[in-house]
Amino acid sequence: MPKLVVSEFLTLDGVMQGPGDPNEDRSGGFDQGGWQLPFFDDVFGRTIMDGFANSGGFLLGRTTYEIFAAYWPNQSADDALAGTMNHLPKYVVSTTLQEPLGWQNSTLISGNVADEIAKLKDQPGKEIQVIGSGELVQTLIRHELVDEYRLMIHPIVLGKGKRLFREGGTGARLRLVDSKPTTTGVLLLTYVPTAEVAAAPVGATSGASSGSQR
Repeated sequence: MPKLVVSEFLTLDGVMQGPGDPNEDRSGGFDQGGWQLPFFDDVFGRTIMDGFANSGGFLLGRTTYEIFAAYWPNQSADDALAGTMNHLPKYVVSTTLQEPLGWQNSTLISGNVADEIAKLKDQPGKEIQVIGSGELVQTLIRHELVDEYRLMIHPIVLGKGKRLFREGGTGARLRLVDSKPTTTGVLLLTYVPTAEVAAAPVGATSGASSGSQR
């Protein structure tokens, strides 16, 4: 049974929006795209390639799929990363795209997302990796489908932008299973969810405990 791995570039304040290019995702007036690029080094590169070596496919939201599909098929056949991205299966969650999808080895998921992804996880094979795809990740978190988080925390604070863990989301506790710094100050952290539920804020009480039912 493959595990589902969420792999994300993040800032110190948790922003995941537009790491790779100024025009990658300008939604919400975001104008600080491309923030990840100055921090790349050999340690980072090896970690990325090691992760892809363990991947049996990718699970992508529509926006991330369209960004990747416009880029990777046009890269040199000698590019090892391009070869991985092009040849491995891509499972694309969208209610607006239609089959056949243009990027090779891509399959559309447009029905019950939680059920379809649970079926993918029941099949034999290597891990399934989620890259970017912020809205899709919210669904995965909500349905407790994430087996592992690989978070690449960059030493930069943006103060705005879409975050991985959002206000009003599902609380959880995570266990750190691996950590490594790069030469540029990025922390490469691997977490797995635990069975524990995140503690309620200090002073918070439920209606039941206070004798009130509202």
